[in-house]
Amino acid sequence: MNFDEAPVLIFWETTRACGLACRHCRAEAVPYPLPGQLSPAEGARLIDQFAGFRPRRPVLVLTGGDVMERPDLSDLVSRARQLGLPVALAPSVTPRLEEGALAHLRGLGVESVSISLDGGDAATHDGVRGVPGHFEDTLAALRRLSSLGFKLQVNTTAMGYNVSQLAAIAAIVKDVGAASWEVFFLVKIGRGQAEQELSPGDNEDVAHFLFEASRYGFAVRSVEGPWCRRVAAWRRALPAGTDPASAFSLGPLYRHLTSELVRLMGEPLGEPRLASAGTRDGHGIFFIAHDGTAYPAGFLPLALANVRDEDPVAIYRKHPLLIAIREARFSGRCGRCEFREVCGGSRARAFAASGDPLGEDPACAYPALPH
Repeated sequence: MNFDEAPVLIFWETTRACGLACRHCRAEAVPYPLPGQLSPAEGARLIDQFAGFRPRRPVLVLTGGDVMERPDLSDLVSRARQLGLPVALAPSVTPRLEEGALAHLRGLGVESVSISLDGGDAATHDGVRGVPGHFEDTLAALRRLSSLGFKLQVNTTAMGYNVSQLAAIAAIVKDVGAASWEVFFLVKIGRGQAEQELSPGDNEDVAHFLFEASRYGFAVRSVEGPWCRRVAAWRRALPAGTDPASAFSLGPLYRHLTSELVRLMGEPLGEPRLASAGTRDGHGIFFIAHDGTAYPAGFLPLALANVRDEDPVAIYRKHPLLIAIREARFSGRCGRCEFREVCGGSRARAFAASGDPLGEDPACAYPALPH
């Protein structure tokens, strides 16, 4: 798919306001809107500009902070739908996520909602979210959304704190009837700087585990873990009956997670649905912050321009950094890798590690792997 003219997903951080204080929050959200947040009139103008993307309309993901803290949310959704933009929401689980408000948004044409779940039990999830009882509230919210007819996505950030529970989280994803599971590989920005990134070997184990999890009836996507696409290509080419752990020298984390997956959900029956579209930060992905600053992605805090001053369509298409990313002009291992088009490494992690958004991704184990 050609991403030069239009992204697949536009993430608009409508506000930094949020009632939670999650330990890995990219946005370092606070309980109130920050000065400089785009006004309702500026937000409406921005949506009008998004409609200028061609040849396809990108999905507009309204996020935060907590998007439910945005007083003009209904107006923004209505305007986007009138212009033919598909709209998805990424709210926080707070008392604002109540049935009446959700039913209203569903009636306005919101089809998809993503909710974060960062533990397979209350102790782990509540520890991440910083709110006692939040695990049960999240499960209730997922079931409420499902009953209202939303297409559900569960988001999970994989980090040292919760990685051993990924199989338990996958079982919940299936239990609530989610259509997809999006797994974020931690990048040390925002509050995430204090958390433990996984090692390259553990990242490889998790990627192979996600391939297994994608056979249980829901799609699996990765964020800032594009090596999952390389793994998917390898696994689809693996002869039937071959043990992946032996073929790819996988570690104990893979063995633990896959054995837990089978224990909790039985043997997989479906075809793998690990997403393989070659998007990456600035390549099919575009992010607008609460104050109108445009970035390649939410985890890549390298300002490109501000939509108060420049058309977002022109920023996406013409900014030299985004062109370089889309042309895969990378250095180091990512520049030499035969998977640089389909994978390309995490540009956010390359920037966090070296200050160079075109540098190599240090969290990838390839090419020091059997294949």
